[in-house]
Amino acid sequence: MAGPFASASGVRRIIEAAIAAPSVHNTQPWLFHHLKNSVTVYADLRRQLPVADPRGRCLGISCGAALFNMRLAIRMTGHQARVLPLPAPRGAPDLLAVVRAVQGEAPSQEERQLHAMIPRRRTNRFPFDGSPLPVKAVDDLVDAAGREGATLVMLDSRVAREVLGMVAAADRALSRDDAHRRELSRWTGDGTRADGIPRHAFGPRPECAELPLRDFSLGEGGEVARFEGDPQIAALFTRGDGPRDWLAAGQALQRVLLTATAQGVSASLLSQPLDLADQGHGDEPAGTLGYLQMLLRLGYGPPVPAVPRRPLHEVFNTRS
Repeated sequence: MAGPFASASGVRRIIEAAIAAPSVHNTQPWLFHHLKNSVTVYADLRRQLPVADPRGRCLGISCGAALFNMRLAIRMTGHQARVLPLPAPRGAPDLLAVVRAVQGEAPSQEERQLHAMIPRRRTNRFPFDGSPLPVKAVDDLVDAAGREGATLVMLDSRVAREVLGMVAAADRALSRDDAHRRELSRWTGDGTRADGIPRHAFGPRPECAELPLRDFSLGEGGEVARFEGDPQIAALFTRGDGPRDWLAAGQALQRVLLTATAQGVSASLLSQPLDLADQGHGDEPAGTLGYLQMLLRLGYGPPVPAVPRRPLHEVFNTRS
C-alpha cells in the first residue's frame, strides 16, 4: 500500500490536520517540509514570543500539538507515524522532528473519533455552566495525557482556588509590563488576518474577577459576564523541562483537548504563572509529578467560532 506521503493530496491532508492545532496566542509557529518519504517539522522562530516565551516552551508545546494531529492523520491511512524528535538541535535549532510512516493496522474507533474532532476543537474563553465533569470524563482525560507520557491532575476546589490566586497575581504582574502588553497587542486583531486572536474569540471579562482569564482586550473590552463560581482546573506535568519535553507536552495536551471535545467538554488554557516564570530564565525545581507545563480550565461552555489559520502556502515547503 502506498504511504501517506506518496501523493500531493495525501501530504496536504496531513499538513491541514497539523495546522488546525492550537498555539500560543494563535501564533501558529510551525513550518513543514516534505521530502519523498517524510515530513520535517520546523519551528517558525520568527513567531516566537520574545517577552512571554523567551525559552521557547510555549512554541514547543504548540508545535507538539501540531505533531499529534499529524500522527492522527497518518493513522487514518493505516500507517503508523515514526517520529524522530529534535534530530539535530545544534546544527539546526529550528528543527523539531522528522516524521516518517510505516505500515500499520487499521485505525481504531477511538483514533477515528479523535481525528474527527480536529476541526471541531476550540479554545473557549466564555462562561461555563458550572456542571461538574463526570468521573468517566475525568478518567478519560487523565488517561489521554498518560498515553503521551505526561501526567494530568484534576485539582480539588481548595487547591484550584489557590492556583487561581497564583494565576491572578501573575496576570496582574504581566499586565503592568509594557513590553508584554505591546507583544499581546501585536497578536490580537479584528479577524481580518490569518493569525492571532480575533476579537470574537476574546470572550467577556469576568464580572467579579473571579476567574483570571487573560484579557486580550487589554482593558478595553466592553462585554462583562458572570463566570462559573467553582472553576474546574487541571494541571499538566512532564518529567523533564527541556525542548523534547515541551514537544511531548504539546502532544499530550492535544490528545487531552481532542478527548475533551469528543465528550462535549470545553477547555481554555491558563499559562500566566508559567509565562512569568519563563521570563525569569530560572530553572524551576521539579515537584513530585515533574514540571508543570499547562493549566487547563474545563467545563461545559457555549459553542464558539473558529479562529483563523495561515494558508497552506505560508507554512508548507517554504523554509529555505
